[in-house]
Amino acid sequence: MTFPERFANLPAYAFPRLRALLDHHAPGGDVVHMTIGEPKHQFPQWVTDVIVENAAGFNSYPPNDGSDELRAAMADWILRRYGVNMDAATQIMALNGTREGLYNAAMALCPEQKGGKKPTILIPNPFYQVYMVASLSVAAEPVFVSATRATGHLPDYENLPEDVLQRTAIAYICSPANPQGAVASRDYWQRLIRLAEQYDFKIFSDECYSEIYRDDAPVGALTVAQEMGADPERVVLFNSLSKRSNLPGLRAGLIASGPENIKRIKQLRAYSGAPVPSPLQAAAARVWADEAHVDENRALYQEKFKIADEVFQGLEGYMPIEAGFFLWLPVADGEAAALKLWRETGVRVLPGAYLAQGALGQNPSQNPGEGYIRVALVGSAEVTRQALTALRKCLYDD
Repeated sequence: MTFPERFANLPAYAFPRLRALLDHHAPGGDVVHMTIGEPKHQFPQWVTDVIVENAAGFNSYPPNDGSDELRAAMADWILRRYGVNMDAATQIMALNGTREGLYNAAMALCPEQKGGKKPTILIPNPFYQVYMVASLSVAAEPVFVSATRATGHLPDYENLPEDVLQRTAIAYICSPANPQGAVASRDYWQRLIRLAEQYDFKIFSDECYSEIYRDDAPVGALTVAQEMGADPERVVLFNSLSKRSNLPGLRAGLIASGPENIKRIKQLRAYSGAPVPSPLQAAAARVWADEAHVDENRALYQEKFKIADEVFQGLEGYMPIEAGFFLWLPVADGEAAALKLWRETGVRVLPGAYLAQGALGQNPSQNPGEGYIRVALVGSAEVTRQALTALRKCLYDD
């Protein structure tokens, strides 16, 4: 019996790997989960009412690309948020969570060859794991580009070798970044879009953390692309209600781009997609249209940003959160730190190496996440303060 070799060398996924590291040890105190980016704030209570009101929709197959109402709500949100007017019928599609879209967009849009050679897909390192698997699935070469303190925790795609850029078909970019929280500036987007125009590749802009920020709303790729007069097909936007609205279980994401990109993605989706049930689409349409709950949610995170600043005041290497809800804390060894913290306090965090690979031009053992832990600030302010205080004492003040 044979199996595909392209997936044979995949590392264990981050969370099974974490369980293997920690679960045969007893926790050193009350367990506090700070590993996964699963929001714990309350979602709008009226969401349940909308689902119940539309429950008859469970008796029918849902619209594959999203209902007219849902796509219109998404278009309205993109206009409010990014200042970009997109046609709801031809430039937007509903997703069953953005992970599905980040994967299937590569399937639909990555060519088999670029300039007669195997295409490359650029991936920030550390990265969201679906970027790598999507690359392998389309038989492209994933190129991991370190996003470190030296590069502002965003990947420096401009200085890649010429032969890599010539073969590049897609560049993934996450802003605000998971896990570091770095935000791409207008200048960064301009340079990346110019690079994509020069070498003719698409930018897959994963902006799922865009509505959680400290001061100013992060500028988006679509905004800058419009300002530059770029081809509408150049940028593909991904966003969702998971972080914005504390609804990870609703599986309500969006993809937006030029009509040719969306046409090809829709065609593939018709054969292989998993559409969102109609009652959930009705709820998502209402949620995209409402900003009051988003403002309230952001204020809760901003309170926790201040708590983190207080707890880690004076700590060398501490980076205040700019956007998103992860702390990216420097340690000597991420696995050793996570294990020590678990055994001594019960606080559960993720070693940074589990989110990264050996980068281009580096020894594979040189993983840019090794010297970090990722800490998700998804619990209440009280739990966050207690857990971060315990973390500092355990890992930094002993």
